[in-house]
Amino acid sequence: MIRHATLTVALLLALAAPLLAQEQASEAPAESAAAAPPRTMPGSWEFSNADREKTCIVTFRSDAAKIGKRIEFDSKCAGLFPFVPEIVGWRLDDNDFLRLLDARGNAVLEFSEVESGIFEAPKPGEGILFIQNPTDLGPAPKTAAQMKGDWNVIRRTGQRICGLTLSDTAAGEEFVVRVQPPCDPTVARFAPATWQMDRGEIVLRAANGQSWRFEEGEDQKWQRIPQTANPLLLVRR
Repeated sequence: MIRHATLTVALLLALAAPLLAQEQASEAPAESAAAAPPRTMPGSWEFSNADREKTCIVTFRSDAAKIGKRIEFDSKCAGLFPFVPEIVGWRLDDNDFLRLLDARGNAVLEFSEVESGIFEAPKPGEGILFIQNPTDLGPAPKTAAQMKGDWNVIRRTGQRICGLTLSDTAAGEEFVVRVQPPCDPTVARFAPATWQMDRGEIVLRAANGQSWRFEEGEDQKWQRIPQTANPLLLVRR
């Protein structure tokens, strides 16, 4: 009986083997189709620092250069990032490190892909730099050059309570604020002395270190944050 049972199992296995092979063959293309497509770089990307107050466009070409593949930066890149003229080519390695190369083939910057389509690299003196697809990004934050000029501090009702000039006169890493009286005691007590742009927000700072932050809202009005029961707004004159 044992011998007959053994023969029966062997026969069943022999009959099942072709079916298993067919199932495995049919599954293989599905697994292959699900595999992630290889990373491709050719095209235009945004090149920026972490706060995106310095941005320009870098274009990766697929044709060969003397070192790596051809790379092009737009005209303002060199003014924003002094090391850009050193870069003559690019290479994307099998481990997904994106290297921007100098004339000797050394990496001026070595980027790793931290999210899909977002590369970052450390650079001494610059902090963390980014390369990312500009179509996936919102508008770049306003720069200090865009925001300098004459402003009014108003209440939500539209009542003007003070005038300020956000100048381009440097005060360390910030810029001088010129107060134009008469001013409401709320602003006079605060006494803003300097200003800067930080992560897309206007920051006013008093001599004692106290700060007010304003974020951009609708109709080109900038509202102080966090919001209060009687909010203050900055509007251009």
